[in-house]
Amino acid sequence: MVKVRQDHPIAADGQVDIEAWIDRLNHLQAQTDATRAELRRAAELSLSLVDIHHDDDHSWGEDFSCFRIGLEMAEILADLQLDQDALVAAMLYRAVRENKVALPEIQKHFGDTVAKLVKGVLRMAAISYQRKEGEERVLGSQAVEQAEKIRKMLVAMVDDVRVALIKLAERTCAIRSVKNASPDRRRQVAREVADIYAPLAHRLGIGHIKWELEDLSFRYLQPEEYKRIAKLLDERRLARQEYIDNMLALLRNELHKAGIDGEVSGRAKHIYSIWRKMQRKGIPFSQVYDIRAVRILVPTVRDCYAVLGIVHSLWRNIPHEFDDYIASPKENGYRSLHTAVWGPENKVLEIQIRTREMHEESELGVCAHWRYKGTDTKNTRDSYEQKISWLRQVLEWHEELGGDVQHLQDDIGGLNEDRIYVFTPEGHVVDLPRSSTPLDFAYKIHTDIGHRCRGAKVNNRIVPLNYHLNNADQVEVITGKLGAPSRDWLNPASGYVNTPRARAKIQHWFKQQARDQNIAEGQALLDREFKRLALLDIDFEELAKKLRFNTLDDLYAAVGASDIGVGQVLNAAQKQLDEADPQQPLIPFKAKSPARKKDSDFYIEGVGNLLTSIANCCNPVPGDAITGYITLGKGVSIHRQDCNNILQLQADEPQRIIKVEWGNTPQSTYSVDIIIEAYDRYGLLKDITTLLDSERINISAMQTLSDKRKNTVDMLVTVEIRGFAELSRVLTKLNQLPNIASARRKHA
Repeated sequence: MVKVRQDHPIAADGQVDIEAWIDRLNHLQAQTDATRAELRRAAELSLSLVDIHHDDDHSWGEDFSCFRIGLEMAEILADLQLDQDALVAAMLYRAVRENKVALPEIQKHFGDTVAKLVKGVLRMAAISYQRKEGEERVLGSQAVEQAEKIRKMLVAMVDDVRVALIKLAERTCAIRSVKNASPDRRRQVAREVADIYAPLAHRLGIGHIKWELEDLSFRYLQPEEYKRIAKLLDERRLARQEYIDNMLALLRNELHKAGIDGEVSGRAKHIYSIWRKMQRKGIPFSQVYDIRAVRILVPTVRDCYAVLGIVHSLWRNIPHEFDDYIASPKENGYRSLHTAVWGPENKVLEIQIRTREMHEESELGVCAHWRYKGTDTKNTRDSYEQKISWLRQVLEWHEELGGDVQHLQDDIGGLNEDRIYVFTPEGHVVDLPRSSTPLDFAYKIHTDIGHRCRGAKVNNRIVPLNYHLNNADQVEVITGKLGAPSRDWLNPASGYVNTPRARAKIQHWFKQQARDQNIAEGQALLDREFKRLALLDIDFEELAKKLRFNTLDDLYAAVGASDIGVGQVLNAAQKQLDEADPQQPLIPFKAKSPARKKDSDFYIEGVGNLLTSIANCCNPVPGDAITGYITLGKGVSIHRQDCNNILQLQADEPQRIIKVEWGNTPQSTYSVDIIIEAYDRYGLLKDITTLLDSERINISAMQTLSDKRKNTVDMLVTVEIRGFAELSRVLTKLNQLPNIASARRKHA
């Protein structure tokens, strides 16, 4: 027996009584004789590691803490109905972590499974330490992002659901034990629990652990708010729970009277949950109607509405606090009836009513409670969500099968994890696609680091650059002074880079090295295009500045490397000309403005500069199919195509009917002469006009001159275009027609 403090939960008359503790555990989970013997062995080993040769409690308190917390962890897991191996691993984990006993020793005495579980929890603990070291360097929204990445890393590492549960139990004990620690220590533990482990418990659906972690972390992170909400509740949690229990008994009795086979459960709302709802909805405490909540599960949808009637007959419902998500499910498919009533003692009670099938869908389907209430909105194909779903199903199976989940652990191999999570030397988390290498990591951090990468260390060990990184690896990039990637890195067979980002950055670097060639090609490309468009008076130096290039060579190089398109340069040139001579923009020909209905924004194409008016008989609006009628002295009247008047006019005066359309934008058009030189063939003219029609280019005039001796034809086609980009596109397509030798704009 070991003397301990009188108030310790596992002490009886100041003594540690292992048998009494095992009996206590048996109340949470029935234990076989073999399990009791194994738990006794583990407890005795853990107790033997406590230094009992010191009288001062403080001097051996840390040793005893390993023992005490191990037993507390086992109690938490027994309440979750975990198996013998998990309980033993929990009892011994702290001793291994504090180097009181070696992992091989655990493996020798308790088997491979227990040792594997302890090792898995140790790996998760290493992530916690990294988080603390880098915590002060991460501020604002980055802190939220880092916490999410760490949660994903934890889940990615778990290949046995019991590892995650042991870690949750350990953190629960940790935050319980910091009550008397320094404020800084309390905040440190609370921040980690709030950011990482409470959300993980939430995702796994372990409600009572989640609530405790949230409440305790909230208490230490925002003590004033915690006290304020606690005071507003004006009753102890135990009293609230007693109230809920009374309601459950009453509802069970009413369901029994009605002959409905229903399951009734409930809980009192926790302090953090109340505060979070007040913050999220911006409401005062008086408008939080679900401080006390009850859930009723029934066999059928008809039973749901029958129970709703029973509830509303017992208590008066609160207006505007009823939601029928069965008749109108949420977007994610969530179904349930929600109502709030004034219960006994004039206290508000929230009640959820759903079928067992609906409950199963909300817990394990795509509309799980954490999915519609949480902040993560990624789709169900995300590997993190898939892993979470798998973990939660294992928990369900574990409960159904009475604790034998060992054979289920192999199922994790079927999950296609597509991301890994690694550390920088400062402790920040970086997520990468699976099969990423140190080079991929370097380019994810910064392009310059990737260019200058000369080697890498993973977990303080030199590795080749094509080494495949694993979850929780700490990666350090060894860099040179100058950036010069190797062309070998782009060889797929070498396996140096496996991410599109890294490959694109390397390719871009080599593209930059051929600058002289890019300058020459870019200059030739622009010269050829501008000559084809008859743009001979462009100030290219000014054009480069307009496009935010330092020099004209930079512009040429960008065009040659395809970093900027010729169309973008043409648009800038058009703006340059417009600014130089607003009265004669783009082209030395008169611009034509589209017709518009007076005092409106309706533009009509196909009527030129004629006066137009909207017919009062049918009042067409943009989007209607329309037809034009040339009136006597009043321009063109615009009718709907199904208008009775226009149908009659088509029969009586078809020569006055013209085809018109709504215009999309109030753009001006410009008359441009195009010279086409071609070898004559049958259908050439038809192909040209068809192409221009498909491009919605209006032809104003056309002249042709054929040379029968040479079998050639020269054409001068006057078209109406909207700008350089459109002209360039049309000329390019004309040059692609069979027998076209050249198509270019005529010089002014």
